[in-house]
Amino acid sequence: MTTPGWWPRRSRRVRGEDLVRSLYNEHGASLLAYATRLTNDRAAAEDIVQETLLRAWKHSDALTAEKGSVRGWLLTVARNIVTDRARARAVRPPEVAEVTESPSVERDHADQVVDSMAMLGALDSLTPEHREVLVEIYYKGRTVTEAAQALGIAAGTVKSRSYYALRALRAVMSGGKTGTEVPR
Repeated sequence: MTTPGWWPRRSRRVRGEDLVRSLYNEHGASLLAYATRLTNDRAAAEDIVQETLLRAWKHSDALTAEKGSVRGWLLTVARNIVTDRARARAVRPPEVAEVTESPSVERDHADQVVDSMAMLGALDSLTPEHREVLVEIYYKGRTVTEAAQALGIAAGTVKSRSYYALRALRAVMSGGKTGTEVPR
């Protein structure tokens, strides 16, 4: 059972690149379709076709007319490659996807210390009333109503003091006026 096309050239001892080219031209499409059906992966199937043609080139003496169909030999080699790869994957531990979430990069600890010291200094420059409101709202996490109850003042006063206290903090942090010049 001979395959027309490249077989007569084979009898003239076609070697190397010509052999692979003629095998690919004659059987490449069917090899690729077969390997794709076996793997369900086009890229893997292309690798298998390449490996199959490489083995055909290495074992060109096995491609004789007396030993059967060339296409059958190529398809058998492709199936064996797929089987070998499946066995190799079964022996290896399963691959784990790489974790894309990386911990966020934190600033240098020294920067945090400097920022904390600057904020404490700015808070010290505020009037006690403004400082108390900010502590209740931002550090203790209370709502305006809860801060008003804790401080014994009206909610409107808490809002007003927090507004002016934040304004004074911004001024101090930007190198401006002190918090004592802000209205109560």
